[in-house]
Amino acid sequence: MRSTILIVDDDEKIVSMLRRGLAFEGYEVQTASNGAEGLSKLMDKEPDIVVLDVMMPQIDGFEVCRRLREAGSKVPVLMLTAKDEVQSRVTGLDTGADDYLVKPFALEELLARVRALLRRKADISNVVDNRLVYEDIILDNDSREVLRDGKRLELTAKEFELLNLFMQNPRRVLSRDLIMDKIWGYDYSGESNVLEVYIAMLRQKTEEHGGKRLIQTIRGAGYILRGDS
Repeated sequence: MRSTILIVDDDEKIVSMLRRGLAFEGYEVQTASNGAEGLSKLMDKEPDIVVLDVMMPQIDGFEVCRRLREAGSKVPVLMLTAKDEVQSRVTGLDTGADDYLVKPFALEELLARVRALLRRKADISNVVDNRLVYEDIILDNDSREVLRDGKRLELTAKEFELLNLFMQNPRRVLSRDLIMDKIWGYDYSGESNVLEVYIAMLRQKTEEHGGKRLIQTIRGAGYILRGDS
C-alpha cells in the first residue's frame, strides 16, 4: 500500500513541485492551501505524513501542529519554514513537529526526510506488554528493568524516566524545556544544569558495554534518540 502524504502550503509553486516529486516516488499526494483546510482533511482521514508550511493565512503551521497534538494525533509532521532562525525551529519542535526544513530546499533533501519519518513511524518502538524497544534497548515499565544487548542497566528513578521519555519519542527532537517539564516539572528550582548532568550519566550507563551513542545533542534545539549519528 502506498504511503499518503498531505501537503499543507499556500505557495502554489511549492505545492506543484512537491506533488510531482512525491508522486514520482510512488506516494499518494493530497494537498491543502491553508491551515484550516489542512486541519479539516487531517481530521477527516489521517495521512501517513504531513508536510506543513509555517506561514499561511487563517491558521499558521504552528497552530495546526499544536491542535493536531492536542487532539492526540501522532502523525509525523515535517515543517517547512522560510525563517532560518533557531527560535522558529524550536517553536515548531515544541508544538509537536518531528522535523523541519528551511526554504529554499532541494527536493532530494525533502524526500530523504520523508523516508526517515516513514522509517521512524514503522520503528520497533511499539509498546508490547508495556515494553518499549528501540534498537538493542528494551525498557520494561512493569518491572522497571532496562536491558541493552541483553545486559541489565542499573538506572536511578530519574534516569529511567528520562530514558522512558526518549523511547516514547524515538527520532523526535525533544527541547530542553519539554524534557524539564516532563521529568522535573515547571516548579523545579534546583541546579540549572541538572538535565545535562543526567544526560551525561544516562549516556555513560547505556554505552558502558560498548554500545553506540543513541542519545544525541541537536545544537540549539535539544536532544534526540536515534541510531544514526
